[in-house]
Amino acid sequence: MKRILTALLALLFLSAPFSDAEKRTYVIGFYNLENLFDTYHDDGKNDYEYLPDGANQWTEAKYRKKLRNMAHVIAEMKKDNGRWHTVLGVSEIENRHVLEDLVMESEIAEANYQIVHYDGPDRRGVDVALLYKPDQMTLVESESIPFDFNSSKIRFDMTKEDMDYFRTRDILMVHGIIDGEHFAFYVCHLPSRLGGKGQDLRARGGEIIYEHSMKMMKKYPGIKCVVMGDMNDNPTDESMAVYLRGREKLSQVGPEDYFSPFLSMLKAGYGSLAYRGEWNIYDCILVNYALAHPDKGTFQIMPIIKKKKHKYYGRIFSKPFMTNQSGQYKDTPFRTFSNGAFVGGYSDHYPTYIVISK
Repeated sequence: MKRILTALLALLFLSAPFSDAEKRTYVIGFYNLENLFDTYHDDGKNDYEYLPDGANQWTEAKYRKKLRNMAHVIAEMKKDNGRWHTVLGVSEIENRHVLEDLVMESEIAEANYQIVHYDGPDRRGVDVALLYKPDQMTLVESESIPFDFNSSKIRFDMTKEDMDYFRTRDILMVHGIIDGEHFAFYVCHLPSRLGGKGQDLRARGGEIIYEHSMKMMKKYPGIKCVVMGDMNDNPTDESMAVYLRGREKLSQVGPEDYFSPFLSMLKAGYGSLAYRGEWNIYDCILVNYALAHPDKGTFQIMPIIKKKKHKYYGRIFSKPFMTNQSGQYKDTPFRTFSNGAFVGGYSDHYPTYIVISK
């Protein structure tokens, strides 16, 4: 019932697509592409399930279907918004090659997306990356920030041996300029909840991002910082609320805080993925003080959904074609595999995005 209410609210209260007159309005989003692997083995990557003779019998036809599906979602978001994403962070991608194939798909090729990607150390073989429109953002620099255990605040539930063996996704930082303003985008896929563990690891992930972004703000006064990713945590969890200092309301955001627009949406019943009958928003986007309380004439985060006296500053993009319409998983994201069988869906996550304007 909560999910149905969520869908109705989205349909009823979404603002109209942006008009052509709004030349300085930009869309920034994130999408977990759910295991976008090619059909070839990469040395050092555990991609054996995603080979033609692997457990998933991952053929070229299935791979091409997956690419078309991902491109279709991106194109549908453009149709809704009247414009392409300026920046789209992605996760669960095997390598740069799959993104090169994706951005050349016919439905999105005109966007001319460029790619920022680093091969990471994750043992499962998945990375994060960033797609951006070069006519809207100029790339200044990028960095792949490794996970470490160098925290003075967090007590880790791991032995030294386990820490030495542990590998997870790096955090991607992309520094660019949009319409004369500096931006730092952080794209992450924080450690898994598998086995009910990893709270300390996700907290450390949030801490690493926070510490790096504070340095960027000091180096580039007024820089706009956006943190996005599959956090494997809700906006209410420690990694987001404590270590990234994510605040629910704009009025609560101080110079060293982040505004967490999906926190109030989670409380209102929205969700980007479902697990064991419960809805969560792991696909978070947060913005720093400079975007929450901008200087006059500079970019600010804008409300997207309006309901009576409430404004929501994020959107979870879901359409019927992306959603199971019947069966055990009715009204949840229509994914690529279900119970081990290829069903030709999209992703187990819905994409999320924010809008900035000046």
